[in-house]
Amino acid sequence: MTETVLLALDTSTEYCSVALLRVAAGGAGISASGTDSAFAAGAAMGAGPGIESRSEVSVWVRHEATGAVSSTRLLPAIAELFDEAGLTLADCDAIAFGAGPGSFTGLRTATGVAQGLAFGLDIPVVPVGTLLVCAESARLRDPAATRVLAALDARMDEAYWADYAWDAAAGEWRTLQVASLDAPERIVAPDAPFTLAGNAAAAFGARLTAAAAARAIDGEALPHALPLAHAALRAYRAGRTQRADEAAPEYVRNKVAQTTAERLAAKAAAQGAAGSEGVR
Repeated sequence: MTETVLLALDTSTEYCSVALLRVAAGGAGISASGTDSAFAAGAAMGAGPGIESRSEVSVWVRHEATGAVSSTRLLPAIAELFDEAGLTLADCDAIAFGAGPGSFTGLRTATGVAQGLAFGLDIPVVPVGTLLVCAESARLRDPAATRVLAALDARMDEAYWADYAWDAAAGEWRTLQVASLDAPERIVAPDAPFTLAGNAAAAFGARLTAAAAARAIDGEALPHALPLAHAALRAYRAGRTQRADEAAPEYVRNKVAQTTAERLAAKAAAQGAAGSEGVR
């Protein structure tokens, strides 16, 4: 097996997240056990831009809170990582990106940059769902997290969610519930011990009834380029790639905001509920 250089991008949240992964010939990549788990989790928590876990694996990371201006930071961050690694874009074998769900603008940013760079380099892209990235992050941080309910605040009083089970024999996640959009009360808890990953528990509190059944809640297992790169490396080696011109976001939600009528109806309903409370 030859050396693999993979670039991973995620701008699905308020963070601009970039990771550059270099795996030497014959290297297995990052595993979710022992010191490698600590390495991956440490990098995810921002433990320096250039980190080496062992001789055959090196990773460089940028994960910065940029708010709405991630599009202006993404390309400079990519250039910085290649400079630190002593590599060039021409060394890259594939480009992975957080496909969604998430911020509409952020998803288009990561998809567009991945598509443009990959097209120019004539290399494939690897789309990775952001909810699966949350599951991957939870497993890297805790190897016991082999069943993961990933749930993210989708705003507009809804949550994105999906259910995953780690197949140790295959070395891959199985998707038991595809990425969906629901009110927090409608999210279905898995029928086995599970970790709840993502920020939905913090965002919705008791309304996220599935949280009460979780064996653990990992609110730090969020979209991040490092676990994205980890998942993308497996996909790349398994041949689950796309041509650059096939890259596309996975929005899940088909509209970005409520209509005026919906906002007025919601306001009226809230005022009506407040009035009912006042006359009791």
